[in-house]
Amino acid sequence: MTTLMTETPATWQVDPVHSHVEFSVRHLMIATVRGRFAELAATLTGDDGDVEHAAIDLAIPAASVDTREPQRDAHLRSADFFDADHHPHIRFHSTRISRTRDDVFAVEGALTIRGVTRPITLTVHRGGRARDPWGAERVAYSATTTISRKDFGLNWNQVLETGGVLVGDEVTISIDLELVRAAS
Repeated sequence: MTTLMTETPATWQVDPVHSHVEFSVRHLMIATVRGRFAELAATLTGDDGDVEHAAIDLAIPAASVDTREPQRDAHLRSADFFDADHHPHIRFHSTRISRTRDDVFAVEGALTIRGVTRPITLTVHRGGRARDPWGAERVAYSATTTISRKDFGLNWNQVLETGGVLVGDEVTISIDLELVRAAS
């Protein structure tokens, strides 16, 4: 059976080149728009013998949002959505980690968007562990969750002639992290 971290407490730093935070939301009630954040920082700290006390912290610059449409990205950075000038980071801090089955974990924590903090649970899958060609130890995890954007004050919308809305409420978040063990 594989384990979450090493046998001694360790700190792992995100490799931003090999890590991604992406999201998807319904558009016009008929299609899905996908986006990502071009920047992120994350630290994982913990010990295999005490998984319940491991911790993950993520910080994502809200202004790094990228949906491949500059006007939409500017709107998402504005006070209508992320209000990135006043709330520059989206943050997640774990409060509890529990194994649900081999290599799968429920990671409960506090997600803060636009200054509003709500509890969420991530379903996390352990990807594996390897030593890179330069001798650094790496681990990988992927996580998913779905949130209501309105729970975080992201209320802007536009009613359509057909009676629907421009932007759906449910946002699916997908996170892929590759982390490098920090030197002791």
